[in-house]
Amino acid sequence: MIQKVLVIGLVWPEPTSSAAGTRMLQLLQSFVNKGCIVSFASAAQQTEFSFPLGSIGVEGHEIRINDATFDDFIRKQDPNVVLFDRYTTEEQFGWRVAKAVPSALRILDTEDLHCLRAAREAAVKNGSDCKPENLLLSPIALREVAAIYRSDLSIMISQAEIGFLVDLFGVPNELLWYLPFLYEALDDASIAEWPSFHTRKNYFFIGNFRHYPNYDALRYLETTIWPRIRALDTEASMYVYGAYMSPAVQQLHDPITGFHIMGRADSVRTVMQEARVLLAPLRIGAGQKGKLAEALQFGLPSVTTSIGAEGMTSDGRWGGYITDDPDLFAKRAVDLYHNEGLWEEKQQEGVDVFRLQNQKAATEAFQERLIDLRAHLSDFRTRNFVGRMLTHHTMSSYKYLSRWIEEKEKRNL
Repeated sequence: MIQKVLVIGLVWPEPTSSAAGTRMLQLLQSFVNKGCIVSFASAAQQTEFSFPLGSIGVEGHEIRINDATFDDFIRKQDPNVVLFDRYTTEEQFGWRVAKAVPSALRILDTEDLHCLRAAREAAVKNGSDCKPENLLLSPIALREVAAIYRSDLSIMISQAEIGFLVDLFGVPNELLWYLPFLYEALDDASIAEWPSFHTRKNYFFIGNFRHYPNYDALRYLETTIWPRIRALDTEASMYVYGAYMSPAVQQLHDPITGFHIMGRADSVRTVMQEARVLLAPLRIGAGQKGKLAEALQFGLPSVTTSIGAEGMTSDGRWGGYITDDPDLFAKRAVDLYHNEGLWEEKQQEGVDVFRLQNQKAATEAFQERLIDLRAHLSDFRTRNFVGRMLTHHTMSSYKYLSRWIEEKEKRNL
């Protein structure tokens, strides 16, 4: 049985700002629902948008990087499970956890595969294709895959990413676990309350603009997709919402062309259910995309790219359209916007796609996997020779680097 869980976060969860914040809150809630004592610790600064963890029974702790006080902290916590939020957090704290509480399960939540996202970003910026060999040469891949091997289990939000890790890097399947977004089940009563086609209006985009894939998608939308849509529909209006809008994003505001930059949304549900079509021409990214999952959840048909829908549909079905061609993207968007019957058909298809991701079944299977791992942890770690080898060398190299930084900071005080 899992009794005590410690989550070490890269940042404090902000579910109103990003899909990563929503994902983290879902994971915390899943442990709380199982009766676990759950704590969350982070070396980051909290913001006005940080979720009040105490409201769901999670105790928050501030910790420091390269500081030996963490060792005493985690020994006192004495968790059964330690979950690292992204590979950089495992790099910073994994060796300390392994030394201080060696019997604790070490779980890595990748959020999405950062090396894949970075390779796609480089390809877009260079105007080239993202080839598998680009990933093999990536320094981020070396670090991220090493963190996966050092961990007892890595949570993957996308089956597509599991395919990359197994086929390209040779990561054993037993080190990986598919766990999609854990949204509540969508029932018929909720669907009946959705606003109708005629009460919705405008095209729509939303994202956290600290996340570069969202900025790239918005720029591509404004420069390439939107002019094509306006050529087909001269009265079209686009409304853009999101957190942490930079001056570069705000400068895209252009009411003359119907392109409106609105700022942070008070309620994602509200703005999504006011809109008629979500446009998400993502060219960069990995994992499942929160804006598209929530569009399915709130009955908002969308037009997106193959990267946007990646990991969320296995048979090509979608609550809208999937295309990488800008001309076809614009045509599909206008067709969907003006055709009520087509819009309702795609909305229903989105319901079917969303319901394939069953929160209860996914959570139960994940918890059972953790219990099984704890029962056979010694044998499991013995089989994971590469992981043991990397942990051995990491504990030596990171330990002395961390202590050197700690001593240097003391001398600078």
